Amino acid sequence: MIHPAPRLSVPAALALASAALGAAFATGLFLGRRCHPWRSRREKRLLPPEDDPLWQYLLSRSMREHPALRSLRLLTLEQPQGGDSMMTCEQAQLLANLARLIKAKKALDLGTFTGYSALALALALPPAGRVVTCEVNPGPPELGRPLWRQAEEEHKIDLRLKPALETLDELLASGEAGTFDMAVVDADKENCTAYYERCLQLLRPGGILAILSNSARPHLCSGGSAQWTSPHNQAT
Repeated sequence: MIHPAPRLSVPAALALASAALGAAFATGLFLGRRCHPWRSRREKRLLPPEDDPLWQYLLSRSMREHPALRSLRLLTLEQPQGGDSMMTCEQAQLLANLARLIKAKKALDLGTFTGYSALALALALPPAGRVVTCEVNPGPPELGRPLWRQAEEEHKIDLRLKPALETLDELLASGEAGTFDMAVVDADKENCTAYYERCLQLLRPGGILAILSNSARPHLCSGGSAQWTSPHNQAT
């Protein structure tokens, strides 16, 4: 007798999707470390090309992008260097799913640009959640602000228009060490070591630290993808 396959609940489906995307990133990181330096940039690519049929199929079946978030992504891609200053939609969804799974309430976002990653995190946080996001250029965030408002998440996004190190030091000085659930670092690479150390102080035990597209610390984040780090040696 054939029994019908059980249906997954929404939390279980989110966990399964996050695990699948996480496995893809982990596989990419492993393969990236095995690439020799003399290989071409094309050969060292960790993920399939955007027009790859299999990759497009996976995205079409796994992406659940809020309309305002999608509009912000498309708006960002129209800006000069927009594609280089924004994480991909699948990375944003993975971060958002991880935030939901650990029941995050406070998040750090270093490198706002138009606020795509900040909005993705804000959408994953509860109504009283807070995303502290850091940017030195006031122009790009103002482009994204109407879409933060459209998504009804503007109240969660705490934009700090100053060097990120100053904001991190202010948060530490105000007694917020160990109170953040997640930190995303996609800012200037020269200060990545300092960002890493300060974020570890600000994150709670078991929090998640994601460092994207970093070349300053290859052992932390290699191949231009994301490295997931859990403070205090706790697994995520």
